[in-house]
Amino acid sequence: MPINCLVVDDDEMALSHLCDLINQTPFLNLVSHHNHPVAALSALDSNDLQLVFLDVNMPDLSGIELARIINSKGERNPPRIILTSGYERFALDGYKVNAIDYLLKPVEYKDFINAAYQAKNIIEQESNLKTPSKADYNDNDFVFLRVEYELVKVYLKNILYIEGFKDYVKIYTTNTDGYIKALTTMKKMEEKLPVNSFIRIHRSFIVSLDKIDSFTATTIKISKAMIPVSTQYKEIFKKFTDRWF
Repeated sequence: MPINCLVVDDDEMALSHLCDLINQTPFLNLVSHHNHPVAALSALDSNDLQLVFLDVNMPDLSGIELARIINSKGERNPPRIILTSGYERFALDGYKVNAIDYLLKPVEYKDFINAAYQAKNIIEQESNLKTPSKADYNDNDFVFLRVEYELVKVYLKNILYIEGFKDYVKIYTTNTDGYIKALTTMKKMEEKLPVNSFIRIHRSFIVSLDKIDSFTATTIKISKAMIPVSTQYKEIFKKFTDRWF
């Protein structure tokens, strides 16, 4: 499903340009656009809104202040935010309001599409999150993976975590001393695994939720391995684990 977007920018030319970029992107859907932040407040109450592009410098209410309003609305999954500005000096403020990205004007499509894909990845993962419980696979569920010249059956219940490389993955399991080296990609592995039982926490790591022994905001311990949680996936992992409490 397309991601529903809102754009707020007091510069008519910049506003029109962002709207054009959104309309060029197949997985984005422009819901509304506003040239004044106060006029955009009512649109923020829409339950279907998923992504907001905010100019930082605006009269009466800055993009940073508007972002704080969005984040304080108390929703479980508030709209995600991408900030835009003609100045680099406000980039640090973007981290303070959990902005996905900070785009410098005039916004080039290569920068825009990179930020849009980041938003897509986060929004899709959040939409798949459910309350952690028992693994949503049976003891007999398995996947077949290409290992050298044969297809090998790997039971999901045995997987501890998966480490990705360029064109292969290492699958660490409870029933092997080392790992299984399979000719596949992290993306394909992610597609094969149940979303409520396995979670990607790093570009190079997928972990089995019921195999986690302990964790912090930046690391996960499974058996003897300490696995990093990258910045890109930190908030997704936190939203998931918060439901255990």
